[in-house]
Amino acid sequence: MSWINEIDISESRGKLNKLYKKIVRERGKVANIMRIHSLNPDSMEAHMNLYLTLMFKKSGLSRPERELIAVVVSTTNKCAYCINHHSVALNNYWNDENIIEQLKKDYRSLQLSKKTMKKLNYAVKLTKTPNKIVKDDIEGLRKVGFTDEDILNINLIVSYFNFVNRIALGLGVDFTEEEMHGYKV
Repeated sequence: MSWINEIDISESRGKLNKLYKKIVRERGKVANIMRIHSLNPDSMEAHMNLYLTLMFKKSGLSRPERELIAVVVSTTNKCAYCINHHSVALNNYWNDENIIEQLKKDYRSLQLSKKTMKKLNYAVKLTKTPNKIVKDDIEGLRKVGFTDEDILNINLIVSYFNFVNRIALGLGVDFTEEEMHGYKV
């Protein structure tokens, strides 16, 4: 599953056991990206709270927009775990595996709106060269209609997926076809 030891649900005790049970109750099962935190339950809890806040709480960004950012950032970082998980999630909205495959090859090849392209270009720039982000990048997002709250949420989602991609890539978090499907929420 990964390159470090993980505590299985059946062997968990105390806080970890409570967290596993909560995640199963709320999400249907525990993703490998959460299981990797089993040696540090506090980080698992914080990670899950951040994920749910950014990806599911009320926002000016739709769920498909958030999943699109996830796929583009993860593709930029070549994180197979997150590319696959969030492509499946995005396809729940787009319902077109051919476009999803094209997205994973190069989002710029899709017929996306100017607003969407501006958001994704910002996401890639923040991922590849965060030190090159300038005020004009933010102004460009405003000019296409994003509010400051939207811009904050875009930035947080991009930053979150860079964080998660590094966990997955840095610890060898693996996935299976079965593990990618069947989540609630």
